[in-house]
Formats: sequence, C-alpha cells, structure tokens
Amino acid sequence: MNILTTRATLVALSVLTLVALTASSSAQQQMAPAAPAPSTPVAQQQTAPAAPQPPAEATTPAQSPSAAAPVASQGTQDVSAAPAEGEGKKSATIAGLKELSPWVMFWNADIVVKAVMIGLAFASLVTWTVFIAKMIELTVVQRKLRAALAKISDVRSLAEAQFALGAKGSVLSTLIAAAMREGRLSAGISSDAGIKERAASSFAEIVRAEGRRIRVGMGLLATIGATSPFVGLFGTVWGIMNSFIGISKSQTTNLAVVAPGIAEALLATAIGLVAAIPAVIIYNHFSRVTKGYLELVGRASGAAARLLSRDLDRTNVSVTGGAHSRAAAE
Repeated sequence: MNILTTRATLVALSVLTLVALTASSSAQQQMAPAAPAPSTPVAQQQTAPAAPQPPAEATTPAQSPSAAAPVASQGTQDVSAAPAEGEGKKSATIAGLKELSPWVMFWNADIVVKAVMIGLAFASLVTWTVFIAKMIELTVVQRKLRAALAKISDVRSLAEAQFALGAKGSVLSTLIAAAMREGRLSAGISSDAGIKERAASSFAEIVRAEGRRIRVGMGLLATIGATSPFVGLFGTVWGIMNSFIGISKSQTTNLAVVAPGIAEALLATAIGLVAAIPAVIIYNHFSRVTKGYLELVGRASGAAARLLSRDLDRTNVSVTGGAHSRAAAE
C-alpha cells in the first residue's frame, strides 16, 4: 500500500508539473507581442485596435444614458425656446408700437399724407406769423391814433392841428391834410355845404382805405381756419385707405400691421386741427380789435370835419364882418 501511494503521489506531482509548465508557456506566448512593440510598428498597429475592443463593447451600454441625456436636454431647450421666442416677438411688437412718435409717423407716412402734413404745418406757421405781425401793427396804430386825438383836442383850426401833429404818419394827419386840401381847392366858392360834402366824401375814402389796410392778413386767417380741418380730413381718409390696402395685401388684422397706418392718418387730422383752431381764435380776436380801431378812425374823421367846419365859419364871419365894415364906411 505504501508503494502504491508513493507512485500515485509521484504521478500527481508529474501531472501538476506538466500543467504548470503548460500554463507558463501559454502566458509567455500571450505576453510576447507586447515585447517587440518598439521594433515592430506593424504589429503594434494590428494589435492596438484589438486591445480597446473589449472596453469599447463594455462601455457602449454605459455611454447610452449619457448620449440620451443631451438629446433630452436639447428637447427641453427647444420647448423652453418656443415661449422665449414668443415673448421676444411680443416685446418687439410692443417696442414697435411705443416707437410711434409723431416724427416717426410723419416719416413713415404716404407721400400724399406727408404733403398734407407739410401744408398744414406751413399754414400753422403763417397763422402765428400773421398773429405776431398784426398784434404789433394794431398796437402801434392804436397808440399813435389815441395820442394824435389827444393832441388836437384843444386846437382851433386845421393849421394848428397840422402843426401839432407834425410829420407823424397817422391816419388823423391824412384826414387833416385832406380837409386842408379841399378847403384850398374850394377857395372862392361861397357854398359851405358843398365844401363839407366833398370833404366828407374824401374822409369816407380814407376811412375805407384804412379799414382795408388794417384787415390785411385776416382773410388768410379765415381761409386757414375754415379749410384746415377738411384738408386734414383728406389726409386721414387717404391714409386709412392705404392702411386697408395694406391689410388686404398682408391678409392679417394684427395690431402691429394696422396701427401704424391708422395712426399716421389720424396725425393728419390732428395737425389740421392744430392749424385751424388758433386761426379761428386769432381771427375773432383781430375782428374785435380792428372794430375798435376803426371806431377810433371814425372819431378822427369827425374831429377833422369839425375843424374844417370851424375854419369855414370863421372865414364866413371874417368875410361878413369885412362887408359890413365897408358898407358902414360908405
């Protein structure tokens, strides 16, 4: 039994030795390609892709969640970008509506509406120019005429009145000069009534001429006040017509499309009212002021007529006194 056991042990040891040698040789064969790597580049190129294959296959399932993550995040960004884009368009529309200032609307208006606006702006400029000019003119002539009437309130003849007024160009000076000219031209005529009648005719012509002169520019104010609203309405109608044409072409009723054209059209009406309302007010004011001035001119005409009548009566008295003295001497 001991011999059999010993033999079995030797056989087992020999088998284990052969298995160990076989394992070491196979391990050396597997490690052999890595040793000649520096001297054999071709083998390295062939074995290099083979080595990472197991990790690539192993990591493919691990990379799939990470690849899915960007797709999911991209979808989330697209979903969130849609409301952001809508808000951007809305804010752009609101910003466009806020930019509808009168100056921007003027430059964006149609050429016809723009011409109407320019014409109405020019009419408004003319209105205020006439207002300033007429206000200065009426103030000056009224002050001058009142001062002239105060100067001749105590004079006794046309000569004294002319001397008191001097060379100042008031309407009273013109009336005094007309009375003296009529008295000079009617020298030798005994009819005082004829002289007064002719002088009154000259005074009426001077008063009418002064009334026409002082009303210069008021007709322009009346025209602007009467026609400016209708001119602005024409611009409004034209602009709204163009807006409806733009709506039909764009096939949309969006406020951003409709509002600018309508706003530009309404701006023409606004400018028309801006030109018309001051023109009407200024015209009514100047009508009252002109009426008061013409009353002063009427007073001046009456003062000149009274002075002429005094001179004629004084001349008649002197002529009658001379005749009586000659008769008494005879």
